[in-house]
Amino acid sequence: MTTQDPPRYRVHPSPIGDILIVTTADGIVSLHPFDGPLAHELERAALQLRALPLPGDPAVDPDGSAVADAAAAQLDEYFDGERREFDLPLDWRLVRGFTRAALEAVREIPYGETAGYGEVAIAAGSPRAARAVGTACATTPFSIVVPVHRVVRADGSLGEYGGHPEVKQYLIDLEQAPGV
Repeated sequence: MTTQDPPRYRVHPSPIGDILIVTTADGIVSLHPFDGPLAHELERAALQLRALPLPGDPAVDPDGSAVADAAAAQLDEYFDGERREFDLPLDWRLVRGFTRAALEAVREIPYGETAGYGEVAIAAGSPRAARAVGTACATTPFSIVVPVHRVVRADGSLGEYGGHPEVKQYLIDLEQAPGV
């Protein structure tokens, strides 16, 4: 990413609150619901990316706007029960090492199903790394599109979801609703 190519952002409304979508030339670098001030979220993204995300502008960044448009449309389809998988380019620059392996394994959990942290650790190639899977899920830059909400505790209880277990419950209920 160069100074000529700053990240772009868009805020998209959803049933679980506003979702911040941050894109780069390589795809979505961050997508997550937030409930605090937008300025705080943008500051956090700027620290991670070392560049302040600018509002999306199709005239300046048609590719980034197209990715943000696709993300917004696919999120709407997901919340309407019409989409089970996301088909979006992800920019993994904020994810390294085992965290990426864990998140890639999470992507394989089928819609409407859940898996334990230990199961994800095994799928990611590190059977004893259940706690590290928890950290990967808690720190993912990609909520919903990488379905970390599908990862539950060994006893089947939900656990946290960025301090909002009610959001995790909503997403699981959405996916497990009859007729979906």
